[in-house]
Amino acid sequence: MMYRTGLRCLLLSSAALTSALPAAAQTEFSLGTIVVESKREVQTDTATAETVVDLDEIEDRQAGTIAELVDSVPGVNLVNGGSPVGSGINVRGFGATGTYGTDQKVGIQVGGATKGSEELYRIGTQLFTDPDLYREAVVLRGMGGTFEFGSGYFGGLLRLEPIQAADLTGGAPGFAFKETLQYSSNGDGLASSSTAAWQPTENFEVLGNYTWRKQGVQDDGDGTPRSEDGYTLPSWLLNSRLTFGETGAHSLSLLLSRTETDRSDVPYDSFGTTGDQFGNVDRATEDSTAVLGYAYDAPGTDLIDLEVDLSYSDQKIEQEYVPGSSICEVVDCGFPFPPGGFPTVNADHRYETTKLTAKNTALFDTGAVSHDLRIGAEYIRRERKEASAAPGGTEDRVALFAVDDMRMGRLTVTPQLRYETQEIGGDGYDDYDNSALMGGVSARYAFSGGLSVLGGAYYNENLPILDDLGTPAFMTEPEKATTFEAGLSFDGRDLLAAGDALALKAMAYDTHYWSVSSYSSGGAHYSQVDLSGLELEAAYSLANGVYVDLNANIARGEGVLPGAGKSDWEGIPADQLRMTLGKRWGETLDLSWEVVTDAEMTRSATPSPSFTVHNLRATYRPQSGVLEDTELRVGLENLTDEYYTPHLATRPAPGRNLKLTLSKTF
Repeated sequence: MMYRTGLRCLLLSSAALTSALPAAAQTEFSLGTIVVESKREVQTDTATAETVVDLDEIEDRQAGTIAELVDSVPGVNLVNGGSPVGSGINVRGFGATGTYGTDQKVGIQVGGATKGSEELYRIGTQLFTDPDLYREAVVLRGMGGTFEFGSGYFGGLLRLEPIQAADLTGGAPGFAFKETLQYSSNGDGLASSSTAAWQPTENFEVLGNYTWRKQGVQDDGDGTPRSEDGYTLPSWLLNSRLTFGETGAHSLSLLLSRTETDRSDVPYDSFGTTGDQFGNVDRATEDSTAVLGYAYDAPGTDLIDLEVDLSYSDQKIEQEYVPGSSICEVVDCGFPFPPGGFPTVNADHRYETTKLTAKNTALFDTGAVSHDLRIGAEYIRRERKEASAAPGGTEDRVALFAVDDMRMGRLTVTPQLRYETQEIGGDGYDDYDNSALMGGVSARYAFSGGLSVLGGAYYNENLPILDDLGTPAFMTEPEKATTFEAGLSFDGRDLLAAGDALALKAMAYDTHYWSVSSYSSGGAHYSQVDLSGLELEAAYSLANGVYVDLNANIARGEGVLPGAGKSDWEGIPADQLRMTLGKRWGETLDLSWEVVTDAEMTRSATPSPSFTVHNLRATYRPQSGVLEDTELRVGLENLTDEYYTPHLATRPAPGRNLKLTLSKTF
């Protein structure tokens, strides 16, 4: 019902918008994406619900974690924030919950390497890395556009692209060095990021980065500590590329990165939902990534553009119970307390994922149809260490995929297909074989006046996971879901004033999810889940540098429990509106004011009140003189020191926080 209602609203809105414009304006807009001079470009030229957070915005937001960076995207919300271990990402109602840091329905890739875990109990998502290592964060909401990268992504996909030498050298031979220092007042946070880029010739480039980040205990808006301890997060990255051959058609690349954190005497329950029941642990976390790539863009033909990537991801969590830290040692909690702490508390986790991907892109025409065809194959091997309440084992997957962007004049139709087989098992458990054929189609029709109509229909399967090896009924029945989307986009210039520009995109979706094994209540698993929502992104700018960015998210969801009927889905966030008003003075100065408002959430067993948060940001880049190539950023987050807890979070958000960042490129 929400899908049909949202579609009607979108169609009515598009008609009203078009008719409200002058006749001349309706016929003079050019097709394609118009770059709006604002914080974020709206992706109006694609039918998928896609948001790109580029390098400028990454630096502008001064985020301490990846989760804090992408929660500004509509449909993306945090289950807590401010810690790389305790943060979880939720997209369209899927992903992190108050119990698990992930549910496998939101994919995470770093430079092409697949990250994530199965169901880490009481620990945040396995996204332990630093925002300063990346030049771009691409968020795909929903299934559209994800079949090229994996299966089971009902909620969406987050792709992180590491920084490159050309980001500093501009692609010209030479050497560049950039040093960034940051301070945040709430918790006395400190960060240092050192980046060196060397390009001795046009055919070879290499970049190295070392980032060290320290965050103390932050206070909420009432001045109460949000945690018992802060964290230290050192990271490093090496990214290199060699181009060779007479025409430079061949290239080899190597990416290496590592992030680690070692915390002593911290709560096992990173979400803080169980008090002192589980006690504290000494926890060491390590995340390593390696990607070796080869590319061949055949000269003289558009039919061969080959990419082959071999990636390896190693994620480890080692933890040891701190004696005497659990209340259950001295108070009867209703169950026996095991000597040495609960088994899950002392569990060490390790996930190793090796992936080989080969993909070719071919550009060709068949009559009046232009094709951008991507065909590929993947082999994925995943090994998980045995841990308490987390079965160890091995999983092997082979996948074939094809995506074809077919352009026929103003119409673009993109069929997407993925076939995946799985062999999964472990010591002491049976072996299982599964396979799935999944995919969908999206479409975009661009009218002459700058208006485009969007739509998509997708079917996806989440194959059984290692966590469920002990439950045979779940090992032969993949989780399944369908999503239908409808929306519109618009871009144009000279609408209300000479030189102004507007880009907007609205998407309504409806998701039906069944064969549920990831979610339960009272010992019973849901038989089905229905989610729907409306996402809006807009950017408007004037020739004098004034700009307005706006995005909004409205979501609803219900789950069905056998014998208990329907209930509100706990993974749904509160309705949110986010608006940024700013002004640029060329490349020198950028001032902005961001307002974030969450509506009161009553459709939940744990309702939450409404709140409004104000954030101020300023960026100063002198264009000449001794301060040329220097950047100064000032951010004041939660200006009014508001005390609030986002609906999906389990602890209050940070209070007022002044951030200062100084960067210099040599």
